[in-house]
Amino acid sequence: MNGPEIHLDVAPELRLFIPSERRRGHTALTVDGSSSLGHVIESLGVPLTEAGRLLVDGREVAVSHVPRDGERVEVYGIERPQRVPGAPLRFLLDVHLGTLARRLRLLGVDAAYESEDIGDPALAALSARERRVLLSRDRGLLRRREIWAGGYVYSDKPDDQLRDVLERFAPALAPWTRCTACNGPLRDADKDTVEDQLEQGTQRTYDVFAQCTECGRVYWRGAHHARLEAIVTAALREFGDPAA
Repeated sequence: MNGPEIHLDVAPELRLFIPSERRRGHTALTVDGSSSLGHVIESLGVPLTEAGRLLVDGREVAVSHVPRDGERVEVYGIERPQRVPGAPLRFLLDVHLGTLARRLRLLGVDAAYESEDIGDPALAALSARERRVLLSRDRGLLRRREIWAGGYVYSDKPDDQLRDVLERFAPALAPWTRCTACNGPLRDADKDTVEDQLEQGTQRTYDVFAQCTECGRVYWRGAHHARLEAIVTAALREFGDPAA
């Protein structure tokens, strides 16, 4: 027995998630008459973390709305910048986003990262427990109900990933204040106090150091500093606080 038929239109930026035959604009879709609009959207492949306003015959509805026969449904993408409730804004990245995590930390953004695959249930639980925005390219992970908030990372290129996250969530930037290895805060360190962790060449060449307050790692402006400085400069130019 056929159920109600609705007319669905998904925003262009969300069409990569849905079957190709539904990417043309308004298409007819048969629903079961009892599932919520949120369930319908997810069944098409769109994570609800990526769905913004939902309009039915021109009026805004919640994801709990149950579509009825003949309704015209429009699914919009998330408005940017996206405002996430609560403060401060913190992230959790899955095992495949290590480079993005390190770049966010370089910019002073709180970005927890699991270097080993702890499994989707554990990641979702950690997102909820620590109220972190879960970033992933895994649509199935982002569909887990227990996550606190989430965002799909659209690109597989670290430069584009960073721009996407900074544009979407607009986190406050404080470069050179976090450990890129463990996410802990950095503090200025006297050369004498970290000397035993330095190679002789580094001891002779550098005088300004910082140290992680959690893992003890020591930082200085070494051979890779120019490359990191370029990342920081570009991010501040495009996404930094103009009033800062």
